[in-house]
Amino acid sequence: MVKFRTMTDERGPDGALLPDDQRLTALGAWLRSTSLDELPELFNVLKGDMSLVGPRPLLMDYLSLYSDRQARRHEVRPGITGWAQINGRNALSWEEKFELDVWYVDNQSLWLDIKILFKTVLQVLKRDGISHGEDATMPRFKGSNRDD
Repeated sequence: MVKFRTMTDERGPDGALLPDDQRLTALGAWLRSTSLDELPELFNVLKGDMSLVGPRPLLMDYLSLYSDRQARRHEVRPGITGWAQINGRNALSWEEKFELDVWYVDNQSLWLDIKILFKTVLQVLKRDGISHGEDATMPRFKGSNRDD
């Protein structure tokens, strides 16, 4: 996937990556706040690896952590923007995001995609939901506590 690099790979003395807010570059913070960090993903759309609308692609490390219900987000092509992005973005919990992703999978339509694209423009202009509470981005997904 083509993306701008907005964070360094800085590690602490124990070899673990430093927290996101310590690795985020000044340019990276600006790119993320304006959502311009998503522009390179248009190449992925042109290649056919992604769609404009769909659940956001996540780290491969998360695959084994999804519940069966959460894994349904992979029934459609990943997108640059999606239902979760216009309904809270990074301000949502992982469980809320996955529920919205599954809702999208069950309700996708051309009209819904147009609505999501329109609302995405509004979200980007308002710069809502870029951070997750105290975190610069989203905390790492460690699996769900719910059984489905």
